[in-house]
Amino acid sequence: MRARYDIAIIGAGIAGASLAAEIGTSASVIVLEAESVPGYHATGRSAAFWTESYGGAGVQPLTTASGAYLQVGGFLTKRGALTIAREGDEARLEAFAAQFAALGVRVEMLDRARLEAVMPGLKPGWASGAFEPDCSDIDVAALHQHYLAAARRADTHIVCNARLIAAMDDRSWRLELADGRTIIADILVDAAGAWADEVAAIAKVRPLGIAPLLRTVAQIRTSPPPPAALPLVLDLDEQFYFKPESGKVWLSPHDEVPSPPCDAGADELGVAQAIARFGEVVDWTIERVEHRWAGLRCFAPDRLPVYGFDPANPRFFWCAGQGGFGIQTAPAASRMAADLLLGRPIGTVDPHAYRPSRFG
Repeated sequence: MRARYDIAIIGAGIAGASLAAEIGTSASVIVLEAESVPGYHATGRSAAFWTESYGGAGVQPLTTASGAYLQVGGFLTKRGALTIAREGDEARLEAFAAQFAALGVRVEMLDRARLEAVMPGLKPGWASGAFEPDCSDIDVAALHQHYLAAARRADTHIVCNARLIAAMDDRSWRLELADGRTIIADILVDAAGAWADEVAAIAKVRPLGIAPLLRTVAQIRTSPPPPAALPLVLDLDEQFYFKPESGKVWLSPHDEVPSPPCDAGADELGVAQAIARFGEVVDWTIERVEHRWAGLRCFAPDRLPVYGFDPANPRFFWCAGQGGFGIQTAPAASRMAADLLLGRPIGTVDPHAYRPSRFG
């Protein structure tokens, strides 16, 4: 390990790993991970899917631009996504579908009869659905390991158990770690996920208000088992989503519970809410809850990710606030961030909406 680097990245989750892979051949890079393994928190707990409407219209350009990389790399398995609406909400669902269709997303409207064909046991009250055939499951572990391996091939040093406790900026960064080690770097990248604002505060950079929100997921066994071809099912009102997984159902109440940065555990109220809401959709019997877990999704105040140099410190770079869409946007987001960080011509996605300077 060197004593000095061009760039130090705090965090080895999907954000830090993908960025390191993109810049490692152009700069000397070290990635500092506080945990004993990379991706321990949000990245390692994600039930990720690639869905162009997920995250809203502001995130869609990054998701769409990431699709080819994920597909060619073999990280996607076709699933399909179905956003469903209750009786009386048909116009809202049509507006949702029209918004994304106008952005080039493939969306097909399904009436009640076609919904029943997709979801046997659908309860009364659900009137229509918007089907996105291109939605796919993401092999999160394989994608994360792909980026870590690419970073290492570029001679990036990835150091675990390396918790940052102090950062002094005097024309370069002097980074003090909890174990007494010191790292010198010209640029400090904040890819610390739920700890992004804490890292900024350590570096005496104004935090942006990036808030960790807890998301609960449960694996349940049902009778009958879910159809293998069942798409990812989402609620127009964002009250739940679920999908089949190896004969079981992965289910979330789409909760967003404010949380401090932590090793998140499943919220029992969230599990109960998920089960109750699932029971409003289909008449399947829940035999038991087999597993439950949680992760922290982190959002800036406007719920868009943050990429770019801090307006008050040109040696501090934000790579944070990826919400629940950091994995599905990683290929395009890391390329865009690398272009900004290295001063290269910007590629296909305009970074303006994601710059930290938008917060004043």
